[in-house]
Amino acid sequence: MSFVSPLFLWYFMPALLLAVLVLPRSWRNGIVAVASLVFYASGAGAFTLLLLACMVVNFFAGTALEPNEWDVRAARRKRLLIGVICFDVGMLVIWKYAGFATQQFAFLARLLGGDFPIVHLALPIGISFFTFHHISYVVDIYRGERRALRNPVSFVTYIAMFPQLVAGPIVRYREIADQLPQQRSHRLDDIAAGFPRFALGLCKKTIIADSLNPMVEACFSTPPDKMTFGVAWLGAVGYTLQLFFDFSGYSDMAIGLGRMLGFRLPENFARPYSSVTVTEFWRRWHMSLSRWFRDYVYISLGGNRKGAARTYRNLCIVFVLTGFWHGANWTFLVWGCYHGALLIIERAFGWDTTPAARWPRLGRRLLTLVLVVFGWVFFKAPDLQQALTMIGHMFLPDFAGLTDVVSAALTNQRLVILLLALLVFALPAHPVTGPLLESSRTRPATTLRIGVMTAGLAYATILVANGTFSPFLYYQF
Repeated sequence: MSFVSPLFLWYFMPALLLAVLVLPRSWRNGIVAVASLVFYASGAGAFTLLLLACMVVNFFAGTALEPNEWDVRAARRKRLLIGVICFDVGMLVIWKYAGFATQQFAFLARLLGGDFPIVHLALPIGISFFTFHHISYVVDIYRGERRALRNPVSFVTYIAMFPQLVAGPIVRYREIADQLPQQRSHRLDDIAAGFPRFALGLCKKTIIADSLNPMVEACFSTPPDKMTFGVAWLGAVGYTLQLFFDFSGYSDMAIGLGRMLGFRLPENFARPYSSVTVTEFWRRWHMSLSRWFRDYVYISLGGNRKGAARTYRNLCIVFVLTGFWHGANWTFLVWGCYHGALLIIERAFGWDTTPAARWPRLGRRLLTLVLVVFGWVFFKAPDLQQALTMIGHMFLPDFAGLTDVVSAALTNQRLVILLLALLVFALPAHPVTGPLLESSRTRPATTLRIGVMTAGLAYATILVANGTFSPFLYYQF
């Protein structure tokens, strides 16, 4: 089930909101937990059992990981923490990376004249996200930052909460622990605040991201011998916009849904294409992932406390993991290493913290945007050969124009949407549209809210009814 499917929009969501609104406040977590498991099972099927098994292990481990007043069993707790993390990571590695690993062994075996079987496993929906939620849960308890949940319903609500289960934002346990036991007192106010945010995400996804999708696919599927300068840049810029509106649209819908159910989920985007450095870009893009890696990997490795060499090593480790977290493909590893190298260069030359650089702000912003666009080519391309072919043509201007297939995909309607979407590159760094729409009572925010709730929502609903929506891009991760 998808947030942009008629089944969800016209049946599942209204029924859930009605239940949360009219039933006793103390039932909220139970309603959300059951609805979340139904939502997940509708798309994941038998993989729901895998999710339940992981939840059982982490729930019982959490109560044993709490430090006591004197912490007399610190060594045992540490061994248990390591064991649980190995279990969680092991599940992720098996289901997400076993096929990729066996492909590499099979390739080496063929070079040596042998043979090696390739494992083919279906990827469980959202496994990367609920694995990170489990790790956050046990680590925050082990560190004594939050108490373990004794109520299994509350635990299922946190892990399986359907707004963020399959594509984030990644909610650290410490961010939501205090919200799980509370009983809602302003249910209508929550729905009134959350629904415009949900509608904004729906418009981003259906009107912009899905409209750009056919054009982007046509560009990236162009054979190497027909690739041109125009096709390469159109595909790269188009995907840069599509991914932003698709993923930030999902995040807006998730945050809006969470608010309607009485939860405050963390923000995930803050105008990332307005950044003046790649370091700032990562403070604004997929912020919940950046915070997770900072808190549970980067700082655990020592952060920047042990000299420049250790800091650069830690950044390399984080971005290698960030790349592979997105998918079992060499393109994701290259993308992660590319961004890690850019952050190391900025840190080495002091460009990550210097407020007044030699270059004008506009020039630094344009350079950052171009670097990010090049990175998205690796992120989107099916293999390194296609990525390098596109990037090579991006450096070689020609007058060949667009291919017939790309020209056919770039209809007048999509061209208009592309030009309007390009305006996101020119927006200032503040204010961020989502929080502004949700909470601000200024005249511009009210005007935007009315526009989204009337013309935008009506057009998005028509597109959904016509079946012109596509799956969210981050569902595959």
